[in-house]
Amino acid sequence: MLNEWLLQLAQFFAALEWSIGLHESIYTYAWIETTHVLTLAVFLGMLFIIDLRMLGILFRDVSAADLAARLDKPMMLGFVVMVITGFVLYYAIPVRTTQSIWFRIKVVLLIAAGVNAWLFRRRMLASADTWANDLSPPPDIRRGALRSLIFWAGVVFTGRAIAYDWYDCHKPLSELMQWAAGCVNPADLG
Repeated sequence: MLNEWLLQLAQFFAALEWSIGLHESIYTYAWIETTHVLTLAVFLGMLFIIDLRMLGILFRDVSAADLAARLDKPMMLGFVVMVITGFVLYYAIPVRTTQSIWFRIKVVLLIAAGVNAWLFRRRMLASADTWANDLSPPPDIRRGALRSLIFWAGVVFTGRAIAYDWYDCHKPLSELMQWAAGCVNPADLG
């Protein structure tokens, strides 16, 4: 039922003039994709520096709170532009993207990374006064930073894998993979 609904939504988007124009554009799609990748690099560059400091690996002589505060604005700007361009990329090729196992895993990882970031930020801000200048933050902060690195590495890997057709619906797949990729028999949409 969910796969059918998602496919119908994707087909609706795919039929819109702007979606078709973006998909068929010679330059616009490439510019949006380039912007997405560049802002991903800005966001992840800042995030990884913060996470590695929170793990006590980099910049141990710099206050963790000061480092996070300095990198927060460029990191969030990169994040906002990355998310907007990501939605536009989805909008340009919605049906194939919706039926990609890699896209689905990426969405789950993005949600997990978001929940982790929210919890991590709350813990960090609530307790930073007690450890901000320590060489290594408390274990719960370090675990949150490690989860962040793992989730975002997964997002990058799965985002890159979306471009390949290893598990596309036009190929023979097991029933489990067909369900996971969102493959829907057109007769079921009736």
